[in-house]
Amino acid sequence: MTRVLGIETSCDETSAAVLDGAGDDVALRSLVILSQDVHRVFGGVVPEIASRAHLTSIVPVVRRALDDAGATLADVDAVAVTHAPGLVGALLVGVSYAKALAFAADLPLVAVHHMEGHLFATALDAPEAVPPFTALLVSGGHTLLLDVPAWGDYRLLGATRDDAAGEAFDKVAKLLGLPYPGGRHVEALAERGDPLAVRFSRPMVRRDQAPGDADYYDVSFSGLKTAVLQAVRAGGGDAAPDDLKANIARGFQDALVDTLVEKTFRAAREHGRRRVVLGGGVACNRALARAMRTRLADLGATVHAPSPRLATDNAAMIARAGLFRFERGERADLGANAHAALPIPGLR
Repeated sequence: MTRVLGIETSCDETSAAVLDGAGDDVALRSLVILSQDVHRVFGGVVPEIASRAHLTSIVPVVRRALDDAGATLADVDAVAVTHAPGLVGALLVGVSYAKALAFAADLPLVAVHHMEGHLFATALDAPEAVPPFTALLVSGGHTLLLDVPAWGDYRLLGATRDDAAGEAFDKVAKLLGLPYPGGRHVEALAERGDPLAVRFSRPMVRRDQAPGDADYYDVSFSGLKTAVLQAVRAGGGDAAPDDLKANIARGFQDALVDTLVEKTFRAAREHGRRRVVLGGGVACNRALARAMRTRLADLGATVHAPSPRLATDNAAMIARAGLFRFERGERADLGANAHAALPIPGLR
């Protein structure tokens, strides 16, 4: 059994977790997530503020994770830390701290890709969410559709050509006068909307598309965002009635969800997958999970979505991905650095 201390600081959550196990037989012993609510004032994450907040939070967060697990550094076999992608300043806090901690305690260090962490996160809730499967990673910065024959072997099928799904939610929330981060607020408002009142086109979804077409799996949400802007302006802008805003929110969410579901259905069907795994912050959207399960039932496929705690940026998923990389013999040295953008290891 290997015990891993995970550290995550890629954006505006300072998180640490302790996990132990071997292979896919793992147990999460603790998870601490400290979110930086200050960014709501600015309607988005301010990188410099995020970095400074990580500096003040990382030591007590790691200590609390160890305490909650009933462990000390002497009980840890490896330290895993997010090194890419994300806000470089925020990542540097976690990477620098993890390197110093690993050096002082004479522990091996494992550098983890944030999006690979999201691939592993759902399996901490549902042990059967293991390869082979089709994966849809939907977060504030990424929208990726992957075929996953095995851990560490990832085939990129499609991605967003502009806005990520989470980014689209945040921008639409701002147009509707809702707080940041916008996903859960748009979802709550959409629940009150009439599904027939406002309809937006499903971007990059056409009946004449076929496997091999450049847009068969890709998504694009910039046009949908513009359509929402026009609908809000036509309805009176900030003075638009609440019921109209609810209908617009419903129309937007339905269009985005239908697009993601159709693209995922295509991927699972073409590659013969009977498991679909969702990951990332948008993965805890209940409308998305509901629609995905309904559509994928036609293939006899099971859909696994993470709990909100494991859908957000968290160190449990970093520890889990770190365990996988550690068992493969991968180690990072003291020259390990942070990267704003980097392909998922094993991506083809």
